[in-house]
Amino acid sequence: MVEPAAHGDKSTKLGRRTLLAGTAGAVAASVGTGALTPPCAAVASAAAPDVPAVWRHAVEWTRGSDIAVRAGRDKEGRFGVMFKHAEAYAPPDELLKSLAAQMGEPTGPNPTDFDNPRIPAGFTFLGQFIDHDMTLDRTPLPEQQTDPRALTNFDTPLFDLGSLYGRGPDQDPGLYEADRTRMRVVRNANGVDDLPRRADGGAIIGDARNDENLIVAQLHLVFAKFHNRLLETGLATSLAEAQRLTRWHYQWIIIHDFLEQVAGAEVVGRFLDNKGKVKRQFYKPKNPHRPMIPIEYSVAAYRFGHSMIRAGYLLNTRTTPPAAAAIFGAEGSDLRGNRPLPARLEIDWWHFFDVPGKPTTPRNRARRIDGKLSLPLFNLPSTVVSDGTSASLAERNLIRGKRLGLPAGQDVARLMGATPLTNAELGLPDPGNAGWQGKAPLWFYLLKEAELTRSGERLGPVGGRLVAEVILGIMDPDKEGFLKRNPGFRPAAPIAPATGQFRIGDFIKFAQNL
Repeated sequence: MVEPAAHGDKSTKLGRRTLLAGTAGAVAASVGTGALTPPCAAVASAAAPDVPAVWRHAVEWTRGSDIAVRAGRDKEGRFGVMFKHAEAYAPPDELLKSLAAQMGEPTGPNPTDFDNPRIPAGFTFLGQFIDHDMTLDRTPLPEQQTDPRALTNFDTPLFDLGSLYGRGPDQDPGLYEADRTRMRVVRNANGVDDLPRRADGGAIIGDARNDENLIVAQLHLVFAKFHNRLLETGLATSLAEAQRLTRWHYQWIIIHDFLEQVAGAEVVGRFLDNKGKVKRQFYKPKNPHRPMIPIEYSVAAYRFGHSMIRAGYLLNTRTTPPAAAAIFGAEGSDLRGNRPLPARLEIDWWHFFDVPGKPTTPRNRARRIDGKLSLPLFNLPSTVVSDGTSASLAERNLIRGKRLGLPAGQDVARLMGATPLTNAELGLPDPGNAGWQGKAPLWFYLLKEAELTRSGERLGPVGGRLVAEVILGIMDPDKEGFLKRNPGFRPAAPIAPATGQFRIGDFIKFAQNL
């Protein structure tokens, strides 16, 4: 979700142990960065998938995410403020920079200490895929130009796989096979299945962000294959039916796998009953049928994924040595996207998720969710940051949160009925400094809350509830989603191993006919 490194960058040479430990190389992929997309980029990819897009992740923010400071904390459009009565938190920039300076992951003799034993690394990229689906802005350009602050919510953030299906075969025929029913999957010149691509190497898909790196691009490919296999097996007999089933199984995974992994099953159960009814506690958009995205979620809470990133990943063990790569590295050997998939970097997904019937080791683990970033994110490469400002993603996140009017972490905790952590407990530099006002930035607060209350294995009580309630609250009003259309829906055989037992590994197994 950040730009590719300059060609010929040889700063990263990774062995298998280093890759699995995640302590070397430069990392580009990230989760929860929808609020960093350039204002018109997502629209360009949705309206014209054949047109190349240039991404400036970690540099700009999405159209409308500055609504609190431009229009007021009570206003809602594409974005809004969840805790409208909480004041914007604005500590001095110098204090934020001092906090950012201590957020780099320390080096040591045992880098696997940062491994998350609970969450496989694939959930980092599933989270990225989910974020892109949620934040894709398909508002037509004329409306964007007349409403640059996105005060009108033209495009509801549904989990409808817009990145996969685009605008349908009539307007985006390049995404579909000639039968206008199956998604296009090609066998590329390297002899592996790939997304359809333009002559310049960029993928022809509904959201160019899903081609930023070869991991999320291959996950996108899995979704296309799942859709196609529904048709091949006769489980779906039309485009509409295949789309519905693919979307419903995807939504099931968001609820019963992704959210349960990162927030906890008991947190999901707090907001979703067994009849498919979503209970709202704090996320109450003024227009529930066209819900806004809270800045507390997009600019802080969902950025927990930045802490999950590791420097490089094992892709497969078909060769000696095994195929592993950094996301930023030497040209042709790293995981930069916007190019045909090399055969060497084709993923065996059991190294990222639990795929039934496949080996359980070796498997990439996510980093723990904590107050540290792996060094490649801590020091972004110059290809990402070329505007003369800080190369620290931590500093950028912290100052962006201040600029966009986020409330403080302790204020959100109090409003949610949680006992706030103190600045001393959070480990802020000079915690008694009056400039902190006895509070901490929301993004950092939620990372440290996960570290201190859940050993970094999942989000803490405030972060987990915030992420789960927003995602479920946005999924709830979707009239075509399974929560509204068929709340009794349960994945079943032959897609699921047993009725109601279905996770991303089962999705992959069915899609790839493993």
